[in-house]
Amino acid sequence: MCKWPVANLRKTYFGKECFRVTAKSLTYPRASAHAIRAVWLLALSLAFILAQAIASQARPESFADLADEISPAVVNITTSTVVAQGTGPSPIVPEGSPFEDFFREFQDRNNNGDRPRRTSALGSGFVISEDGYVVTNNHVIESADEIIVEFFSGEELEATVVGTDPNTDIALLKVETDEALPFVRFGDSDTARVGDWVMAMGNPLGQGFSVSAGIVSARNRELSGTYDDFIQTDAAINRGNSGGPLFNLDGDVIGVNTAILSPNGGSIGIGFSMASNVVTRVVDQLKEFGETRRGWLGVRIQDVTDDVAEAIGLEKVAGALVTDVPDGPALDAGIESGDVILQFDGFDVDDTRGLVRRVGNTEVGKTVRVLVFREGKTQTLKVTLGRREAAEGVVPAAQPNTESDEPAETEVLGLTLQQLNDELRGQLELDSDASGLVVTDIDTLSEAHEKGMRAGDVITEAGQQKLATVSDLTDRIEEATEAGRKSILLLVRRAGEPRFVALSLEDS
Repeated sequence: MCKWPVANLRKTYFGKECFRVTAKSLTYPRASAHAIRAVWLLALSLAFILAQAIASQARPESFADLADEISPAVVNITTSTVVAQGTGPSPIVPEGSPFEDFFREFQDRNNNGDRPRRTSALGSGFVISEDGYVVTNNHVIESADEIIVEFFSGEELEATVVGTDPNTDIALLKVETDEALPFVRFGDSDTARVGDWVMAMGNPLGQGFSVSAGIVSARNRELSGTYDDFIQTDAAINRGNSGGPLFNLDGDVIGVNTAILSPNGGSIGIGFSMASNVVTRVVDQLKEFGETRRGWLGVRIQDVTDDVAEAIGLEKVAGALVTDVPDGPALDAGIESGDVILQFDGFDVDDTRGLVRRVGNTEVGKTVRVLVFREGKTQTLKVTLGRREAAEGVVPAAQPNTESDEPAETEVLGLTLQQLNDELRGQLELDSDASGLVVTDIDTLSEAHEKGMRAGDVITEAGQQKLATVSDLTDRIEEATEAGRKSILLLVRRAGEPRFVALSLEDS
């Protein structure tokens, strides 16, 4: 019998004795070893069932509900362009062939000699607002005379171009309609993880609305653009998918399908979607201004390497090394060639790519703090950003000119060098006031050759100091050696483009 002091009730459980498990009144039947083992097995079974339920949630059994939800906002895009007849392919007929006259007569009969013709192309896109804004790729609608947007319902509307951004291959279109259109929203692409499920939808190979699913294969891929931030996926993407959306399982757009890597033109499971966090900034500017307005710092830069960091005394291999400062915001703020930009607007700079993207995403006209490393010390400069689009084609700042009567050629660090003169300036198409040392020959077994230096290069700085004569270079080498440095940093220009090269001093 088990005693329950509450209300003086008495109960019997399985005919077993009772034992007290708390300091108060409640008591239970004493369990046997067999009963305890049974309870443990039951608990383990429940835990296994729960784990299976969680795993099934991670891998959906079907994407049908998601496809039904987002399909009305995805569109097919057809473009047409009028081109001259001569720009298209024509039959290849050997000269003198008996078929030559036949094809000429055929073209004459059909009056196709110089008559323009219309070509069409297909792509994809998606609606981002109920009033008819549509996002697609720039290459889908580039040079198009007519753009037709086909909706999932079968309705077709003509679209106009609001603005384009070739740098990210994004275009914003607008269709006019009296009815509110179904649309999708952008998600946060930074939350997408490698291994997450994603779904692509579009118009592959002109087959109409088609869905494919896969996972995020990689993040932060860079192809060829300055502002590239691609999500790589193995969801099938083919020609015609360009401009279509890449969805997460919440139905948010986290990428715009843009490119594939393929030896045969078809999907092999390596597709690239421009990250939504890049696209949203571009779309907002295109909607507001009809064009992009990116921040511009006004420097030429390169990554910091191990030997460059050692040559200038930088403890950490990070930042962006300034190779040139043309007229612009950076020059006005006091940034100099040879500075290493360590921070921009409060953010650490890991490399040149990170700096370019950070600057481009910053508001034009904003004054920011830039932390630079110069001559063994750091200092903070204030820079008011310009607009990159308005600054294209800026001419680099001219270098001072100094000439002296030195030997015609001198060999240093495996390089045969000669001071710039009017004759060499003319041969290299340099400005009349350009100064430095010309590489007239190079030892193919030297470190300089291994690092890409070639005859015709012009060395304008050594140890972050300007050069006018060979003596200047030897003085910089001597100073670096006395300071215990293992290498010296050279600023080298080729066809006007600057870059830094660090050469070892051990064999000098």
